[in-house]
Amino acid sequence: MAIRDEKKQQTRQSLLDAAIAMVATGRSFASLSLREVTRDAGVVPASFYRHFRDMDELGLALVDDTCQQLRKLIRAARTTQAPGDNMLAASTSTFLHYVNANRSAFHFLLRERYGGSAPLRESITREVRGFTIDLAADFAKFPHFSQLPRDDVEMMATLLVNTVVSALGELLELPMDHPDTQGAIAKTLTDQLRVIVLGGLAWKPGTKLPMG
Repeated sequence: MAIRDEKKQQTRQSLLDAAIAMVATGRSFASLSLREVTRDAGVVPASFYRHFRDMDELGLALVDDTCQQLRKLIRAARTTQAPGDNMLAASTSTFLHYVNANRSAFHFLLRERYGGSAPLRESITREVRGFTIDLAADFAKFPHFSQLPRDDVEMMATLLVNTVVSALGELLELPMDHPDTQGAIAKTLTDQLRVIVLGGLAWKPGTKLPMG
């Protein structure tokens, strides 16, 4: 039974890997056919249906597998560091390393976030929201944040997650395998996140901007 389960998991992963490899060439996920994916995965088309109902379900599995693993890694990075700069730096470093190791998957996520099918767009939106919920929950454990209104903490978490997501396109275009480049990217992104956190802690509703 264990051997059969392992082989089934390998076939599933082969299908996912084949789809990711194909979209890495610049194709949209919607343009992929089931027969192409199974051919590149080295399995017969009938095997596909033992794992997925259709191509949309395979796409949803790609979103889920990529994002769920990143969420686990990011939360682990935050919980093993003291609150403050170390936590932000650890989270940013973990994110960059994971993206660098899964560049094709993140190209897929970026492309499908706005241009994919409705099920894929909705799934990616839910995953982004999941990162925000996780971050807000982690923030609430620390004294400075626990004293803030819940809406303010969620707003700060939303800004942080959106900043990281917005940087993703640029990150994927840069040679992240170069240590100096990756270090510069990590510092810039960490500084941006620090500005948001420091500003959020000092912000009060109704405060006027010191301009004019």
